[in-house]
Amino acid sequence: MLKDGKILIAKENNGNDVFLLPKMANRHGLIAGATGSGKTVSLKVLAESFSDMGVPVFLSDVKGDLQGMCKEGSGMEDRVEKLSLSKDNFSYSSYPVNFFDIYSQNGIPLRTTISEMGPLLLSRILGLNELQTDILTISFKIADDNNLLLVDSKDLKALLNYISENNKEFEAEYGKMSPVSISAILRSVVAMEMNGGDKFFGETALNINDLFEIRNGKGVINILDSRNLVQNGSLYSMFLLWLLSELFENLPEVGDMDKPKLVFFFDEAHLLFKDAPTVLLDKIEQVVKLIRSKGVGIYFVTQNPRDVPDAVLAQLGNKIQHALRAYTPAETKSVKAAAASFRENPEFDTYEAISNLGTGQAIVSMLDEDGIPQIAKLCDIVPPKSALGCISEAEYESLVKQSILYSKYEKYIDPDSAYEFLQRMGLEEAAKKDKEKEEEKAKKEQEKKDKEEAKAKAKEDASKKKAIKSVGTSVAGTVGREVGKNVGKNFGKFGKTLGGNVGASLGRGILNTLFKL
Repeated sequence: MLKDGKILIAKENNGNDVFLLPKMANRHGLIAGATGSGKTVSLKVLAESFSDMGVPVFLSDVKGDLQGMCKEGSGMEDRVEKLSLSKDNFSYSSYPVNFFDIYSQNGIPLRTTISEMGPLLLSRILGLNELQTDILTISFKIADDNNLLLVDSKDLKALLNYISENNKEFEAEYGKMSPVSISAILRSVVAMEMNGGDKFFGETALNINDLFEIRNGKGVINILDSRNLVQNGSLYSMFLLWLLSELFENLPEVGDMDKPKLVFFFDEAHLLFKDAPTVLLDKIEQVVKLIRSKGVGIYFVTQNPRDVPDAVLAQLGNKIQHALRAYTPAETKSVKAAAASFRENPEFDTYEAISNLGTGQAIVSMLDEDGIPQIAKLCDIVPPKSALGCISEAEYESLVKQSILYSKYEKYIDPDSAYEFLQRMGLEEAAKKDKEKEEEKAKKEQEKKDKEEAKAKAKEDASKKKAIKSVGTSVAGTVGREVGKNVGKNFGKFGKTLGGNVGASLGRGILNTLFKL
């Protein structure tokens, strides 16, 4: 709740107020503690206070118990009286909300594109090894070089198949990419689709400016339904990291502000860092370190501070530590580490205090005016103004469809992208090959026809020559015999012989003349 323009988080046992200063809110923070120790209440108190200041909030709801922020709370009278909040004008209140869901089932569909996710985060979602990650990165490079838009998972599969089928053509410029490794990536993509990840990639993709909505002077609390999503730890954590990266890359530098432009709560934060490769951890550290200059505050919510790497933990100036139990040596070590992260308060032992905190109590340390962490304070967290728990399905559905963002993102759009382009190219190549085959077939048929016609003509010419020769021989013989008869009649026997010779010679002359025709 707000008091004197500051966020009243808790009260010490002596009644002193503990504030989070708005201008220090984008220095990030941590809410830690065991299950049931009160982390969700602390998150709600902070989110409500930011909303009251006109600061939009984005948070993930992993249990469904943040839905009630859209309704006025109740039943907190005892705590209000215990902390003397009536004099601080405590009153129940509802808050403007947007309910999102990347599975497009329980809220406004929230999507991004394969291209916007990028190969590094996508390889984490797909569970790829180092070699496969390199190949995926090269695949994105090939897509960029060929102006192939990667929108959804079918675009990615089409690209990978295209690269595999034309591996030799890409080898000289991009290096060898084993078809076996590409097949392994494809199988991971299919597995992601089977887990519902395909619904997350597509258009209309989220415009991050839509997260900065303000209604009636209150910042809208954007709630991501993560009840199913959190079961897929890689997709859950990589989506939230993608969103942080988008904010970091697209928001302008604003420097120090009187209050944040947006506050981001990352629940179940351990999923982000678990088994993360060094290159990913470096990216997270960079985003956390630099995004505050964009006016964005990040608050990690997790069970134990040790879930967060030291390099990131060092960037979290505002801390709320709920109870941690120490039943084993490892747990004892964790509690000691949590206690050591606070500036010591001489009035109590921080380790003992953390071990014995009750529900709703916490060790709190906020940054002062100069950005210096205050000493540890043993506190009672103030109650939230909105309702705890879930709302009815009918109320939920009504609120989803009333949002102006629902009509904007409801419809899935399948644009002309890599899949369609490569499909057309494949059809064109197939048509070209078919045309070449038809032309080759026609050529061979024509050659065969020409040979048959030439053979037929040669046969016909031979027949004509034979016929002419037969006629010539017959004519020559007839002429010769007739001439011989005439000569024989006139010259007798000698003349008959001579006439036969002359006739034969004359016949050959006639025959030769005919063959020359």
